[in-house]
Amino acid sequence: MNGQEMRARLHEGGRVYGTMVSANSSWWPGAVKGTGVDFVFIDTEHIAQDRVGISWMCRTYAALGIAPVVRVPCPDPYQACMVYDAGAAGIIAPYIETPEQVKQLVGAARYRPLKGERLQRILHQEEVAEPALAAYLEERNARQVLIANIESVPALHALDDILDVEGLDAVLVGPHDLTTSLGIPEDYRHPRYVEAVDTIIQKARARGVGAGIHATYPHALEHEIRWAEMGMNLIVHLADIIAFRNTMQRDLDLLKAALGDTGGPGEAKPINV
Repeated sequence: MNGQEMRARLHEGGRVYGTMVSANSSWWPGAVKGTGVDFVFIDTEHIAQDRVGISWMCRTYAALGIAPVVRVPCPDPYQACMVYDAGAAGIIAPYIETPEQVKQLVGAARYRPLKGERLQRILHQEEVAEPALAAYLEERNARQVLIANIESVPALHALDDILDVEGLDAVLVGPHDLTTSLGIPEDYRHPRYVEAVDTIIQKARARGVGAGIHATYPHALEHEIRWAEMGMNLIVHLADIIAFRNTMQRDLDLLKAALGDTGGPGEAKPINV
């Protein structure tokens, strides 16, 4: 899948499946391809990654037919352009709370390499691009996905205006930050959290914008199925480090029990990404 195919599927309501990948070993892309994912989520907000490593990961996954989507450290259009230049098919902008933030990111996703005063005039409909320029920008940026993280109460209050910004492809719920902003940290079964995610999915899909969640908590799968049945179509299932920890812990617990060794289960602290 490339970015253009991902964009089309998100807007049409088809599902795209992915996972977060933090490992940059050369063994990893081939293993990930064998899982059948459509895209990988590479994080630079919470995970230490350098520019060279990010570009290597993006171009390798893209060559394997897996769309690389990178979360930038902050909702900054210059950071977004840098990641697109590195080979990313899409960006995820963290902690979006205003439509103006999205509009500025649209400038990176739909108008790159145009910047500065001219870009601002076009974004705010004070000027129209010449036909040749408009055609060039549309063709050049057709494969770039733009996803906004919705993870706070202010974002919920501004959700209608955020979703109305033309050029946004999808919104992605950040469960850990959202529950924290709601005053119910890591209480993923709380009715207020469930209601908030319901609202995000329903409003986004009603506008033809993709909607998803990066659920990494223990009962994530049941929530993913529930919300996918409601129309959620951007599915970011777990992360490589979480899948490794869960599988290794389960197998070692079974092995220790079978061999009569003491120690019991390891301490499974949450990995919040």
